[in-house]
Amino acid sequence: MLDIECFSYLNRALESEQAPIVIMATNRGITKIRGTNYKGPHGLPLDLLDRLLIIATKPYNEQETTQILQTRCQEEDVELTEGAANLLTKIAMETSLRYAIHLITTASLVSRKRKASAVDVEDIRRVYALFVDIKRSTQFLTEYQKEFMFSEIDEPEVPLKIGGEAKMTDAQIT
Repeated sequence: MLDIECFSYLNRALESEQAPIVIMATNRGITKIRGTNYKGPHGLPLDLLDRLLIIATKPYNEQETTQILQTRCQEEDVELTEGAANLLTKIAMETSLRYAIHLITTASLVSRKRKASAVDVEDIRRVYALFVDIKRSTQFLTEYQKEFMFSEIDEPEVPLKIGGEAKMTDAQIT
């Protein structure tokens, strides 16, 4: 959300004797630099971009996702069955890692209520049905937008997409 004035300030700061370390993250492509009519990679001016060290990132693979989820379970003192861990990994790969991490806590509460020692597949299914991810939420809002009191979209020319189509259906999870 930085504009050309912020980029000018950063350029000056990076030229000073006590230059700060600036870490930026972006998911923008070649897009308009805010405050100008020019386009630049990541929406950044070329003179600033030339001073940056760019680190390429890639999405987590299934094994890395499983490891992250296991670490989170250890931190929250949550025991998962193997089936629940596999289902949680599948959900994380199809939706988002953040959403899957939120399901750990809620599934743990559901399993405690039924006095189980570990979170099982049925607990994950239950919380998956109760709490929607952004793709399913957007799909719902697009489908039922005319029934809301303050809908600002009449008939979209281009379908609204956030993160692509929802890949998992409720039938696949149950």
